[in-house]
Amino acid sequence: MSGHIDPTKEVFAQFRTNDREGPIHMLNLVRLKPRAAYPDGRDSTGAEAYAAYGRESGPVFERLGGKVVWQGQFELMLIGSQDEHWDHVFIAEYPSVAAFVEMIRDPVYREAVKHRQAAVEDSRLIRLKPLKPGKGFGEIPA
Repeated sequence: MSGHIDPTKEVFAQFRTNDREGPIHMLNLVRLKPRAAYPDGRDSTGAEAYAAYGRESGPVFERLGGKVVWQGQFELMLIGSQDEHWDHVFIAEYPSVAAFVEMIRDPVYREAVKHRQAAVEDSRLIRLKPLKPGKGFGEIPA
């Protein structure tokens, strides 16, 4: 079974349709392949290929107002499949949906994403609306 690497056209259309004002947060959960799988057969680890993705796409991300607002190191799956683990866990903030869409359409980014596709075994990319924290676990802020 192959992992989740890229969004489907249908889900990406939903993403673009919900073009509300304000920033979006993208929770990234990334599991890397031990060896990258480049179509041209070049040899690299998944970590090396993902680092190349970061180096090459980073200037586009930053130019469009993107920033990493939280990062953590996976330690243990307390609730959930014990087979799941993540090599990179972070939240990226974009100033708007339009900024994210512009990033993935940028020619430099489109070239850089080939490294991500070669490196990633499985991933989750979860769009979030930033909210102020509630007063406790049971309160969901509006």
